Amino acid sequence: PIFLLPIPQEFAFVKPMMAVFASVLFSFLGVSLADTHGRTFLRLINPSSLETLLVAEGTLKPAATKVLDTSCIIDGRIEELLGTGFVEGQMIIPQFVLQELQLLADASNDQKRVRGRRGLDILNRMQESYPNRIIVNSEDYEDIHTVDAKLIRFAQEINALLLTNDYNLSKVASLQKVPVLNVNDLAQAIRPIYLPGDSLELKILKQGKEPEQGVGYLEDGTMVVVEEGQEYMGDEVQVIVTSALQTSAGRMIFAKPQASMVA
Repeated sequence: PIFLLPIPQEFAFVKPMMAVFASVLFSFLGVSLADTHGRTFLRLINPSSLETLLVAEGTLKPAATKVLDTSCIIDGRIEELLGTGFVEGQMIIPQFVLQELQLLADASNDQKRVRGRRGLDILNRMQESYPNRIIVNSEDYEDIHTVDAKLIRFAQEINALLLTNDYNLSKVASLQKVPVLNVNDLAQAIRPIYLPGDSLELKILKQGKEPEQGVGYLEDGTMVVVEEGQEYMGDEVQVIVTSALQTSAGRMIFAKPQASMVA
């Protein structure tokens, strides 16, 4: 358009210079505006573009896909975790895990049959509640004969986390560089920590090793030894924590009845 301006013939040489100058000027302005307001403009067009940009930059990481094993489904706590929102991303159940649940549900052994049917019921409820997150995948490996080995291969191929309660599977997967989420580890990490002086309600279930001791258990299975607790056998009593001991077998808490502490 600059060449169409009505400039006298004697100043015609100015037109190319003005064209070059205008090109450089508008290019600089375009880059500056894009750098300053480009993302704001993209957010107006697409409100989710900020998240997309942050993911592209590596500032945000997309939620990793999780592969569920049989033990985790039968355990059932994964259903509660999904409801709380603490577990993100898609949950994939391979077809061979579904087949293992079916075999358990059809087993002649009553205990196995109950576990298999429980797992199938939990899986059905999760699919109904989260249809876009619970996915059954038909992938199988004819050259691999154990479900655990298939799970590890599948998780490796899709770069997913393995969600399990199986201690041995967790160790083998970790050795093969497959990230593992163990629900038991999560439960261990978030269990209540009782300090000396804390009060709790406890049912005395049996006699302790020492005279006059009573023994009860917390909901997570932690043993509580109550001094002078034998007389409360079978009763629920308020106790005061006096100390705690961490052993190779787990944690043990020592306490005394609140009544005896007050006295």
